[in-house]
Amino acid sequence: MLLIKNARIVNRGKITSGDILVKGQRIEKIGTDISHPEARVIDANGQLAIPGVIDDQVHFREPGLTHKGEIYTEAKAAVAGGTTSFMEMPNVKPATLTQELLEAKYQRAAACSLANYSFYMGASNDNVEEVLKTDPKTVCGLKIFMGSSTGNMLVDSEKTLDNLFSKVPMLIATHCEDEATIRRNLEVAKAKYGEDIPMEMHPIIRNVEGCYKSSSLAVELAKKHNTRLHILHVSTKDELELFRNDIPLEEKRITAEVCVHHLFFNSDQYTDKGARIKWNPAVKGPEHQAALLPALLADKLDVIATDHAPHLPSEKANKYLSCPSGGPLVQHALNVMLDFYHKGAISLERIVEKMCHAPAICYEVAERGYLDEGYFADIVLVDENQKWTVAPDNILYKCGWSPFEGYEFKGNVNTTIVSGHVAYHQGQFDESQRGHRLGFDR
Repeated sequence: MLLIKNARIVNRGKITSGDILVKGQRIEKIGTDISHPEARVIDANGQLAIPGVIDDQVHFREPGLTHKGEIYTEAKAAVAGGTTSFMEMPNVKPATLTQELLEAKYQRAAACSLANYSFYMGASNDNVEEVLKTDPKTVCGLKIFMGSSTGNMLVDSEKTLDNLFSKVPMLIATHCEDEATIRRNLEVAKAKYGEDIPMEMHPIIRNVEGCYKSSSLAVELAKKHNTRLHILHVSTKDELELFRNDIPLEEKRITAEVCVHHLFFNSDQYTDKGARIKWNPAVKGPEHQAALLPALLADKLDVIATDHAPHLPSEKANKYLSCPSGGPLVQHALNVMLDFYHKGAISLERIVEKMCHAPAICYEVAERGYLDEGYFADIVLVDENQKWTVAPDNILYKCGWSPFEGYEFKGNVNTTIVSGHVAYHQGQFDESQRGHRLGFDR
């Protein structure tokens, strides 16, 4: 038994003061003046109690790329940052393109992950039959790269795309960048700069046109086949017209995600940060950055995620053409949004809605994403006023760096409870239990 006392509970659009009693893996009771003689008591002392963050897009690099990160290390970093559940991508080595490889990842997570977990099945131009074997109740979704990215799992066959969108009975999550547009832009950059392409060219090579062309194709296919489509990491103001906000999230067949780095950074910062903010899709101009948060608040964008994708500093030190895109984010995602809160740009209630409730709704995650009696006890205690600075000695990613190094955040995760287990408390981890495989109400 666990009893959290004197918390400010953020849930379902409200902030209330009270206590939370946890029995086993679940929330037993929420109320005031709760007591239990056998319970371990954690006095929140006015801290925020929020549902655990659900990150619907991470790359934890296992198997095959474990010099960059592992399920164990990156899940641990996630838990320290208040993320209790993650959904991990298939562009590893070997790519997750068969049911056997998918199950191997689940077995690995069951053995080592402090956080709850799910893994996407991957799509290629020739594994449709294997994709159709996936169980929608036990797997978060199908990932389609409609544009090359790290791992090169490009699906560029129109016939394959139509086949997948017409037959797959579960959520399809897409990386949308048009490959032909990118290649054309890259050739222009090579002709001008040779091997010394500046990082500032990244949003010009992977430009707005490439994003919009691919996203609009995905939306067209989803409308044609009534597919459940989720477009990942929207990075441009132009794409916002593709999404609607006139119906409840539960009724949407097409949803969209924004990532913390596209909210926080813009292309003016390539000069200073260089490869550390090189992502696909690219961080774009200030006019695009400025449009994303209002679109999130207006419910054109539904979910906040990270696209956590670690690379070694030595890899990031390469010139543009051999420098991988991606960066580590999952430990600091909640901090980024609290930063926006302290700047008056978003409320605590909306942060919880977009990082906890909305992913649960979009993916139909069973009994998580809310602080409700009977739900799994994924709970995070946050001191929203504690200041701290990101530095190498407090970065938990295996790659050892962060694009936020040197930045002072206001707001710190004190305690993270995963499926009823106090996995992290005041800087210390309890690794005696593992997270759970996510289930889905489909």
